[in-house]
Amino acid sequence: MFRTNFSWQRILPMIPAALLFAQLASAGEITVYTALEDDQIRPYLAPFTAEHPDIKVNMVRNSTGIIAAKILAEKDNPQADIIWGVAATALMRADKAGILAPYAPKGLEAIEKKFRDTKNEKAPHWVGIDAWETGIVCNTIELGKKNLPCPKSYAELIDPKYKGLIIMPNPASSGTGFLTVSGILQSMGEKKGWDYLDKLHLNMSRYVHSGSKPAKLAGSGETCIGLSFMYRGLVQKKKGEPVETFLPKEGAGWDLEANALVSKKVISADAKTFLDWAISKSAMVEYQKSYPLITNAKLRTELPIPEGYPKDPVVGLLKNDFYWAADNYDRVVAEWSKRYDSKSEPKQ
Repeated sequence: MFRTNFSWQRILPMIPAALLFAQLASAGEITVYTALEDDQIRPYLAPFTAEHPDIKVNMVRNSTGIIAAKILAEKDNPQADIIWGVAATALMRADKAGILAPYAPKGLEAIEKKFRDTKNEKAPHWVGIDAWETGIVCNTIELGKKNLPCPKSYAELIDPKYKGLIIMPNPASSGTGFLTVSGILQSMGEKKGWDYLDKLHLNMSRYVHSGSKPAKLAGSGETCIGLSFMYRGLVQKKKGEPVETFLPKEGAGWDLEANALVSKKVISADAKTFLDWAISKSAMVEYQKSYPLITNAKLRTELPIPEGYPKDPVVGLLKNDFYWAADNYDRVVAEWSKRYDSKSEPKQ
């Protein structure tokens, strides 16, 4: 754990966003759990630190599955004040366990109702900020060496010619992995969906515990194809890596990155200030630099679509029932693990 007496603003440019930022306890200090990408945290937080320089932020970053397990383990002694940018389906499960507190952040009326807690409309237990979706990330050089085209659909991914050439995230530890599996099961129906996943498993090299890792491995040439998410594939290309990223032609699985207030005996006013800011215009402007489907409909039409995405951000997304996904998470993950976990890399 990294400790410092410096202000967040002073240390923010100096160290990687992946580190846990911990500072001496004081008034105006909050702890935030997040599954946002390492390279998103710093630019996203810049407006907040400018607007609220008196609030120190302790940031704990990990994958969705690990964050979900952590808050469940800490239920009786919660360490986080806020959950920021974690899958809505994971927050729904946390809410069932009594971990989340109701809060209506300022500006809530600007967030589309379908992208926030509809069971508690006046004081929602979670509020979405943007959507992220499955992307097929291909290393064009490595596939070219094998004289193979980049698959652009789920149907193509199960072609035997791609045997051993694909890596995807484990849905038990990765939100991207789960939204991909959930999207397949919801769109195909469970019987056909599991049959499809059986065939996909035959082509799988291994399963990893991070949603971004398959795209990074494709970018470095360590795999030919990574099932990841669009943003990460596009970022790897911007870095100069030989990758192309596609939404599956049949439609992509997706989930919301969402925020929530953690239920504690004493809830910090600064935590509420953070959640107010986290759906404000200055935050949404930063989110839309990564993802085209932000949950503020008005701003979504005013801000430019990030390069590489469809002009209509809803195009290419499968119909998604978040409540089905949350209610069936444990069952789906258990079945998936029973069938396919033999190819998962060890957990670190």
